[in-house]
Amino acid sequence: MLKLQSFGPAVARTSPLEAARAGLGAFLGLGMVGLFVLSPTVDLRLGLYLIAPFGASAVLLFAVPNSPLAQPWSAIVGNTVAAVVAVAVCLTVGDPVLRIALAVSLAIAATILCRALHPPAGAIAMTAAMSPDAMRDLGFMFALTPVALGTVILVGVAMIYSRLTGRHYPFRQFDDPNTHGTQDPEPTERLGLSEEELTAILDKYRQSFNLGVEDLARLIGAAELQAATHRTGPVTAADIMSRALITVKPDARLSHIADLFLRHRFTALPVVDDEQRFLGVIFQFHLIDHARQDAARLRQRFGPALRHLLNRNTTARAADIMNTDSPRAIAETSLTALLPLMAEGDVDAVPVLAEDRIIGIVTRTDLISALARVSLQ
Repeated sequence: MLKLQSFGPAVARTSPLEAARAGLGAFLGLGMVGLFVLSPTVDLRLGLYLIAPFGASAVLLFAVPNSPLAQPWSAIVGNTVAAVVAVAVCLTVGDPVLRIALAVSLAIAATILCRALHPPAGAIAMTAAMSPDAMRDLGFMFALTPVALGTVILVGVAMIYSRLTGRHYPFRQFDDPNTHGTQDPEPTERLGLSEEELTAILDKYRQSFNLGVEDLARLIGAAELQAATHRTGPVTAADIMSRALITVKPDARLSHIADLFLRHRFTALPVVDDEQRFLGVIFQFHLIDHARQDAARLRQRFGPALRHLLNRNTTARAADIMNTDSPRAIAETSLTALLPLMAEGDVDAVPVLAEDRIIGIVTRTDLISALARVSLQ
């Protein structure tokens, strides 16, 4: 029996910030296409004009850039193939109803066979089929301008915009290097499942058009991690955090920070002011990255060479390299919430704050020890 809730929203709630990000991206993408290349008015001589399906492409490219339907191959090849098919139908079929239906249906079949399904391609085929006179004037050039040219520009803007706003587009492939530049899968994607097995799962449930293999691996890994947190019990940050903290001031020299890292074998150092208010955190890789920029190569052992380089640097201070937007916790933060924060490998420690003062820090070592204790209970 059909339920009324079936007519409700099927898309998960999205933050206003993400909605604004997608809307601004579409504005910039279509603005770039219309302002610098294509005209809002129809130009049947050069074919340099905007068409309505570009709006649908913008929805995919900027709102759901992880969708397989939004990837560059799908967008560019899908739109172009659909335009070629539609022009061919326009030049051979006279009846308008048959022409429209045939153009759209053949475009769908062709883009699927080309592994380039892109929903706006159907709109491009319909647009062409509804304008037979224009198609006779432009011919197959319609597939190049405005369709292919406009889509290429939209994809290019989407790639730049995604990078600037912290999104991945095109989406990562299953065998792409991880965040460390090696070929190991990300920690949350080490499932014991091959790419072929993940592809078979997508095919079995007919989700190949909705998810990529990389996305499926990431979702399965996240689900497994979330399920594991349900078994850890009511452990909080206060139960496992390190309380005897070594901190540095924002004007601390990097040579002093390097000495602290080497002496205490820390992976992170909090930065505080004179009132012990938390300002940021320095991870070892911040120091290494600074040393890499300061010298072309390090030929000696890491510790002495790093100290030598930093001793020569008389201007850089802790405030120059600290991270001010890393994840934070409070004493009551549960272990289940801490696990995902460090699972991806972006941070080595999470500061624990009481208001704006640091009272402890949870490192990966603390987290592993806590999980080991829970598993033995």
